[in-house]
Amino acid sequence: MPELPEVETVVRGLRAPLVGRTITAVWIEQPRVIRAPDPTEFAARIVGQTITAINRRAKYILCALNDDLLVIHLKMTGRLYVAGSPETADRWVRLRLHLDDGQSLYFSDARRFGGVYLVDDLARIAPRLGPEPLDDSFTVDALRERLTGRRKRIKALLLDQSFIAGVGNIYADEALHRAGIHPLRFSDTLSGPEIARLHGAIRAALASGIDYEGASINWYRKPDGTPGESQEHFFVYGRDGQPCLTCGQLIVKIRVAQRGTHYCPNCQPEL
Repeated sequence: MPELPEVETVVRGLRAPLVGRTITAVWIEQPRVIRAPDPTEFAARIVGQTITAINRRAKYILCALNDDLLVIHLKMTGRLYVAGSPETADRWVRLRLHLDDGQSLYFSDARRFGGVYLVDDLARIAPRLGPEPLDDSFTVDALRERLTGRRKRIKALLLDQSFIAGVGNIYADEALHRAGIHPLRFSDTLSGPEIARLHGAIRAALASGIDYEGASINWYRKPDGTPGESQEHFFVYGRDGQPCLTCGQLIVKIRVAQRGTHYCPNCQPEL
């Protein structure tokens, strides 16, 4: 599933072709892709509205319109891109928003897990999102405060979107390696210096992901159709059985919170 760096890359790639464009028509191939309101009301409300801004919150893409907020969650296989003729689109397009310049915004989703919403506030569909880890307000003290009173495997906690927004399986593994923390450590066992290291590692892993424009391991592609390069710069994710880039010991894969989890036993000892 695309995580914060992938979604941020998509948002940045969509701003130039979409901001200022007016939606002139809607084509819905898969009605269930419209999660709210019902597809008929969705089409009636969105036509004629202009896209005024595009931003991200957690893993959600937020397109501000004149009167509503168009929210898109890519889930596992969702893709967004702008193109002209429908003949240039892929065969998994579920939604097409026609624009006033002759182009269209396509939402493609092979597995059909993604969703599109037209709401007045993101909180209506995602009321418990945690802080944005790259915001200035997310300080070491803020992370320490959020950890207080919690006892949970640290990898599982990082995946909890109500704890920190936008971090998923890939960047949780990368952050824990950078911080030298075993994924099975309980959150209430982290020392002050470890919390500080984890804070810096979360931000560094996500910033690196954005710099390399996301990880194209499976379905993710940038809006222009090209792959991201983050997967070429991972320390541990997807590298089980390969030497650790830091110490040379073999990377191990286990399961934490039902997710494949990669770590180095030497760099991230289980204390």
